[in-house]
Amino acid sequence: MKKILITVLIAAFLPTGSCKKDETPATRGKVTIDNKTSFGSGTYYVYGFLFSEARKVTTRDMPRPDVTVDSDGTNLLFMTENERDSFRLFGKYDDASSASAAFNNLTAPTIAENEWQGLASPLEENQVWIYRAGSRTSGNDHYAKIRIISTRTEPGDPKPFAECTFEWQYQSDGTLTFPEK
Repeated sequence: MKKILITVLIAAFLPTGSCKKDETPATRGKVTIDNKTSFGSGTYYVYGFLFSEARKVTTRDMPRPDVTVDSDGTNLLFMTENERDSFRLFGKYDDASSASAAFNNLTAPTIAENEWQGLASPLEENQVWIYRAGSRTSGNDHYAKIRIISTRTEPGDPKPFAECTFEWQYQSDGTLTFPEK
């Protein structure tokens, strides 16, 4: 009986794999999203990107993605279900090196309220965009900067296929100040 009690006590105090340190999501990275439509649980959905959790999520998840990509048949565009105009084109550059340098050097943009757009369109390689999440009433804005690395579109049925690869950096503290790389 003593052996069993000692064994149980030792097992109770041994570390296990179930203790997990809370991991903070990444605040920068590179991702590819597309507009492939899937069907499940009675609804159609696409995958988009959620900056605050640094991962792809579906349009039926909660929280929903910050951005999804689509095509109007001619141009690619980012969309959001945000309650406000959420995109601002910061710049368009001649090559990847210039776009990357602009993205990395973009640390504190100043953007007037009337400069925001409802869609990011047209999306093209070597652009840098600013995205703002939040609602008009919450005052809880968060920002991301986005560098478009590549885009791809193809005819599709029932709609054109759209794909976008982008580098991103998220600023969750409500300011438009991004730490330097």
